[in-house]
Amino acid sequence: MTPVTQSSTPPTAPADTADAPAEPHFRAPRISDGIRMWQIARDSKVLDVNSSYAYVLWCRDFAATSVVATAGDDEAVGFVSGYRRPDAPDTLFVWQVAVDQDQRGRGVAGRMLDSLWDRLTDAGVTRLETTVSPDNEASIAMFTALARRRGLRITRSELFTPSDFPDSHMAEDLYTIGE
Repeated sequence: MTPVTQSSTPPTAPADTADAPAEPHFRAPRISDGIRMWQIARDSKVLDVNSSYAYVLWCRDFAATSVVATAGDDEAVGFVSGYRRPDAPDTLFVWQVAVDQDQRGRGVAGRMLDSLWDRLTDAGVTRLETTVSPDNEASIAMFTALARRRGLRITRSELFTPSDFPDSHMAEDLYTIGE
């Protein structure tokens, strides 16, 4: 599930630039970022929160296919977790996208996706997949905007129904960007 925890409202100019958040930088996650990724996911109140161990392990095993946004002190303020599908190595599956509260509304999520896509294009990635629940308009808009910026086609198909989950999980539609 890829809920977006970023407002679609355009950013407004801060009254005092000293209070404005630092412009984020983008890099591959390190093991030490796993703690912040877990906290950001937990604090989002919309993501399915995995165990803290999963985020730390993700930073070790899937750093090459993930990205973190960092603030001035190099602390993670957002992340995109993804992996290359074993049966389709030209496809990046985006698992989660999250942005810390004080960075929302600044286009950080979209810029993280662009940064990750740019990095992986040289490694042979030509397609992105993600799942989104039908009621998550912010995620749908974010991935549609990514496709539009890249001049790529985006398609939606049904993937998982609520009966595919052992709990009260909503349906997850598959969005594919690219060929």
